[in-house]
Amino acid sequence: NCSMVLKTLHFITRPLSDEEGNFSLAYIITIHKELEMFVKLLRAIYMPQNIYCIHVDEKSPKDYKAAVQNIVNCFENIFISSKRENVVYAGFSRLQADINCMRDLVHSKIQWNYVINLCGQDYPIKTNKDIIKYIKSKWNGKNMTPGVVQPLHMKHRTQVSYREYIRSGVSYVYPTKNIKAKPPHNLTIYFGSAYYILTKEFVEFTLTDPRAKDLLEWSRDTYSPDEHYWVTLNRLNG
Repeated sequence: NCSMVLKTLHFITRPLSDEEGNFSLAYIITIHKELEMFVKLLRAIYMPQNIYCIHVDEKSPKDYKAAVQNIVNCFENIFISSKRENVVYAGFSRLQADINCMRDLVHSKIQWNYVINLCGQDYPIKTNKDIIKYIKSKWNGKNMTPGVVQPLHMKHRTQVSYREYIRSGVSYVYPTKNIKAKPPHNLTIYFGSAYYILTKEFVEFTLTDPRAKDLLEWSRDTYSPDEHYWVTLNRLNG
């Protein structure tokens, strides 16, 4: 019952200021458990002018998927990603989940300015307006994906080939004995956070630029590629 969902959970139904109404944010939320926590997160960040892509782990129970779908159906600006992954912690599938949502978001009718990625266990400590003001004050037109040149103790993540293991409810990433080729285009690998705030232009670049595509392909068998992929691309000249 969608009217009950909106009323009892007190979702915000109109922009709270002109500044917010004129600056739409896109959110990517990857979830796999704890429905109540997801609903609390969604309620806290929901604004009708924003857009939300929810990636539900393909391994999640059917009743969990159905419950998320029922909630999403109540909103025109929330959708479940068109392609879903069996997400493995520290695996390529985690990065692919974000990219699947990005592909959907760039074709959205809602013209968003920045995208923010979250997991189901996140919760905001700033309001929507605070986030927009922060972006505009220091980062207007720039990406927030901090990082450093890959430290020595992290080199193993991209020097040997890793594989994802998924079977009978168990999933993990394990190293092989295969040594990886050097990064494409002689790229310097940076290391940072898997979480970001990115401009729409940068997202479009990552989905279309040959260097970004080649780095993505090279990253398929690395450990936790979402911790080097965005920050490395953001350090490219221009």
